[in-house]
Amino acid sequence: MTLSITLVIVVATCLVSWFAFNNRQLLDRLILWPPAVDRSKQYDRLVTHGFIHADLGHLLFNMITLFFFGRPVEQVMVERIGAVGFVLFYLSAIVVAILPTYLKHRHDAQYRSLGASGAVSAVLFAFILMAPWTGIYIFFIPIPIPAILYAVFYVGYSIWMDRRGTDNVNHSAHLWGAGYGVLFALVMEPGLLAHFLSELANPTFG
Repeated sequence: MTLSITLVIVVATCLVSWFAFNNRQLLDRLILWPPAVDRSKQYDRLVTHGFIHADLGHLLFNMITLFFFGRPVEQVMVERIGAVGFVLFYLSAIVVAILPTYLKHRHDAQYRSLGASGAVSAVLFAFILMAPWTGIYIFFIPIPIPAILYAVFYVGYSIWMDRRGTDNVNHSAHLWGAGYGVLFALVMEPGLLAHFLSELANPTFG
């Protein structure tokens, strides 16, 4: 039986996050704090912030999403670019999703960011590109909605909330992660675009 890379990432993220919940020094060292990157050249923070979370709810939401959608994406990607390629996709998604935020807050000593949401968004949107009519359950709604409709609402909501800036959620990372997931998948397999359009033209949900 082949070991699931997605499961390894989920377990690693849960362990690091759990240790950080109980170790403030570890949390402070791994979190994205722009001045530490800009002044102290701690570039590893651009990756490590994706392995820690604000609380248990934040961690569970991201890891449950990654577990269910990461496995089918992993299967497709491993067939084309290998296991290392899939790992690099996930790690690079963490970095790409946070870069605009880092550049915006590079000199802001008050700003901090953490969580795997950007990379999880990349995985989720790569999946949506592959299977746009798959049903997705959200929160406590008992009826699944087509993945493509979820994507539209997700992007629209993220843009709206990013412009409002009234909460502590990094919606910019969600958007950049989603875009990166789609772009990476298309570069990896250009035929996915034709597949996606064909799927849209032939709804199979329900």
